[in-house]
Amino acid sequence: QVQLVESGGGLVQAGGSLSLSCAASGSIRSVDNMGWYRQAPGNQRELIATITSGGSTNYADSMKGRFTISRDNAKNTVYLQMDSLKPQDTAVYYCNAAVLSYGSYNYHIHWGQGTQVTVSS
Repeated sequence: QVQLVESGGGLVQAGGSLSLSCAASGSIRSVDNMGWYRQAPGNQRELIATITSGGSTNYADSMKGRFTISRDNAKNTVYLQMDSLKPQDTAVYYCNAAVLSYGSYNYHIHWGQGTQVTVSS
């Protein structure tokens, strides 16, 4: 069993910053790529950024500049620093991770339950 638990969401004023964390736990042998996504009401889930186990990052074009992804491999945790937040950043933010579990031969994608971020104008 693998669980991803996000934390750090909440209410922030426009122009403010917020930092999200997502910790993977359970029967984990190895964690490969980790990522952050978001979904606003009525919209599809969209990519924010991904990060490899080696620290290489990839950002969606619209997310470059205000969002920073990082990770701590020893803690199996991925972070998202969000700066200069706008009301249109309001969404549920999800993390995911490609996890190789003990007893498994393949990596499987696991998702967190999501954390609400609300940016007030």
